[in-house]
Amino acid sequence: MILETHLDKVLYRHDELRAQLSSGEGLDSAQIPRLSKELSDLDPVVEAIVTFRKSRDEMAEAAVMMQDASADPDMRAMAEEEFFALKERLPDLERAVQIMLLPKDEADEKNAILEVRAGTGGDEAALFAAELFRMYERYSGLKGWRFEVLDANDTGIGGVREASAKITGRGVFARLKFESGAHRVQRVPATEASGRIHTSAATVAVLPEAEEVDIQIDEKDLRVDVYRSQGSGGQSVNTTDSAVRVTHIPTGLAVACQQEKSQHKNKATAMTLLRSRLYERQRSALDAERAANRKSQVGSGDRSERIRTYNFPQGRVTDHRINLTLYKIDAVMAGDALDEVVEALIATDQAERLAEMQ
Repeated sequence: MILETHLDKVLYRHDELRAQLSSGEGLDSAQIPRLSKELSDLDPVVEAIVTFRKSRDEMAEAAVMMQDASADPDMRAMAEEEFFALKERLPDLERAVQIMLLPKDEADEKNAILEVRAGTGGDEAALFAAELFRMYERYSGLKGWRFEVLDANDTGIGGVREASAKITGRGVFARLKFESGAHRVQRVPATEASGRIHTSAATVAVLPEAEEVDIQIDEKDLRVDVYRSQGSGGQSVNTTDSAVRVTHIPTGLAVACQQEKSQHKNKATAMTLLRSRLYERQRSALDAERAANRKSQVGSGDRSERIRTYNFPQGRVTDHRINLTLYKIDAVMAGDALDEVVEALIATDQAERLAEMQ
């Protein structure tokens, strides 16, 4: 009955919005786009509700026909076939409706800022960090997203100490938000003569890109330092002070960028990163408050939380949060099979939130 009440409220709101927008009475120019978007968002939900309720009514009608002794035998047989087909389909329709009714994360439709940092393991960790960065770049390409490198601090031997990118496209953050955390690799480094397996790590952070409307930053709260860009091995790659470090004094958060030769461009990139980190900090505080009484199985997105292991000798990738193991490490690293992990994480998150609604 709780579900039915929810469905009725959605249908009522949908009708109310259509009537409001149709008449236009009392609406100003700022309300119309907002209400139009709300109506547009509700359209697929209403369609799913109508399909679910129609199927349920048809199943009830088929059940009555099946039990009607005076009905034609062929008609009763058809009704029985329809009844069992609908009975099998109905749970999926109901689940689809329930998922659509789950509270939306306002950041899900945002673009994302990806940050990858080498962790413990020296050069091997930096090489793995670079491979993870390329994995997400390939995955973005497969999804039709734009992958724009914002900054990269390379080691000169193919690795990166840290790298960041802006990923632009539809629903980017919704699909990548569970990638945040510590990624561990187990393999024999190319430099290891004895063939001994080493364990290294890299951390990944996926932040929703924050716009100025999301986070207001007062210039007086910033300290901007400029310095000469450095390449691998400390060799100067620029003869001007184009690298920029921006520090948000109230929080102590600092962001540096030296990717571009233009100081202005580097500062703009640093501000994008800083704004997104401040936005994510704000979101995390709200999430912690809302989830004070539970710990999500999917994970908190804390960079220190070990979320996944890539074991090259065994050819497997294991996500520890959902106990998922795939023996297709090459396909995952190529981006092709990463969707299998992403889909499983999203499904688990949906299942947990559905359980909370019961």
